[in-house]
Amino acid sequence: MNLEIKELIAQADRAIKEERFDDLMKFYTDDALLVIRPRQTACGKKEIKEAFIKIAAYFKNSVVPTQGKMIMLETADTVLVLSQTLLDAKNKAESNYSMDRRATYVYRKVEGRWLCAIDNSYGTSLIDHAGNE
Repeated sequence: MNLEIKELIAQADRAIKEERFDDLMKFYTDDALLVIRPRQTACGKKEIKEAFIKIAAYFKNSVVPTQGKMIMLETADTVLVLSQTLLDAKNKAESNYSMDRRATYVYRKVEGRWLCAIDNSYGTSLIDHAGNE
């Protein structure tokens, strides 16, 4: 397991919890993609930051992400992270989306730093929402 990436994910989770969205953008590539919810994505740091601000508001500024079990598949400058992502929030019972997810993250080494290129907290469950596309 790449312990550096594990720590970066923990730091990003803290930034989300503390709503430090400018700091959070330091963990992403410039062209990163965030799955906001099935069939809705944000591309690039500007859109991702705006999405996280809206996500925080949706959860009444109380969202706390944590990671459970994790597996990493690494080759050269790319790592696929498979993670049990757990979300907690004051209004979690009202959420239309699962708070216990099997996330997939793709990290890429850019100028010596690991950065998140794809942030998909829904993981392969996106297939359930794909229809016949």
